[in-house]
Amino acid sequence: MSAKPVDVAVGILMKANGDVLLGQRPAGKPYEGYWEFPGGKVEPDESILDALKREFVEELGIQVLTAEPWCGVEHIYPHAHVRLHFYISREWQGEPQSLEGQAFAWQGSVGLTPLLPATIPLLEWLDLLREDEVSSAA
Repeated sequence: MSAKPVDVAVGILMKANGDVLLGQRPAGKPYEGYWEFPGGKVEPDESILDALKREFVEELGIQVLTAEPWCGVEHIYPHAHVRLHFYISREWQGEPQSLEGQAFAWQGSVGLTPLLPATIPLLEWLDLLREDEVSSAA
């Protein structure tokens, strides 16, 4: 395994009610059947935001209009060392479609299993973020 982590752009599509979109990893990929936030590898000479926008067009057929950097997480899987760059998008065009044959689901309080290991701690942080937004909007 390489010492240098692979940069991965990950997007959290968030509806006004706080629901987020999760996708299921397709057959033939490591951790197939596990649920994760959509995204993919950042290509050489590509910004993280550009990678995110490209992946969302390729995977879901939607155009991300705005996205804010949220957090970064490094995780070492048996097959890869990744540096995940999470962005939250509340503005996009189009309805998500399963362009790679993957299942996906909108979730409020996420109840899907199994979840990709690097995703699990983020769910608690997302819940806190949503609570903060609800209380500041009140």
